[in-house]
Amino acid sequence: MLQEERFEYILSRVSENGAVKVTSVAEELGISQSTIRRDIKELAETGRLHKVFGGAVANENVITTSDSAISVRENEHTQAKDDIGRFAAEQINRDDFVFIDAGTTTRRIIPYIDESLKGTVTFVTNGVVHARELAARGFLVYLPGGLLKGTTEAIVGTSAVDYVEDCNFTKSFMGTNGVDLNKGYTIPEMDESRMKASIIKNSHTVYVLADSSKFDKVSSVSFGKLQDACIITDAIPDNGYSDATVILEAVCQDR
Repeated sequence: MLQEERFEYILSRVSENGAVKVTSVAEELGISQSTIRRDIKELAETGRLHKVFGGAVANENVITTSDSAISVRENEHTQAKDDIGRFAAEQINRDDFVFIDAGTTTRRIIPYIDESLKGTVTFVTNGVVHARELAARGFLVYLPGGLLKGTTEAIVGTSAVDYVEDCNFTKSFMGTNGVDLNKGYTIPEMDESRMKASIIKNSHTVYVLADSSKFDKVSSVSFGKLQDACIITDAIPDNGYSDATVILEAVCQDR
């Protein structure tokens, strides 16, 4: 099959479904995945579609401007989030002053924090559920004051930003809706973006927790550049991200 014929096939699939997977097209056409990746890259460079991790989407689907309810996100990519949370928890050491961001992936850190760290680590979080679970496990945890957002269950606003501006975190663990080579880390909410940007500024080491579905995704507001943080993910993408920042793959030893 000629390259232009493959281009037309890929574009027709994207037009019909809004998105296409490399693995599916490769299987359907009987062509290697590396060839399809190159085709998608060329189509993206000419602006005919938008390349994402594992495939491509139509250009009109590029920017996400709203967030789904936390009850929905809690049940998405559960195994990946669990592996990421376990790996992230292993980065917490004695005497750390830790910020844990609100979010469904960051919440997965809490069950895996070592019991021996009780009394030696101080936590701050803007996630009300996170704070409750940390306190229930016997850890010292502080909540900033501010506005509680119903969709994300995160505390945001001027008071919350002022609170974290006075902190000097040894480590922070951040959630994100999108990770993109050009736009960096993005979310749909302006208030949450300000909070996240302030935490990054006031942290010695920053980890962004992002399952592989978040790569090549862009939401309305950027809160940091890729090099501002180390990414913890379940699968390291092969399209340039490792050249932009440190990426750690959370591999579960039990599977």
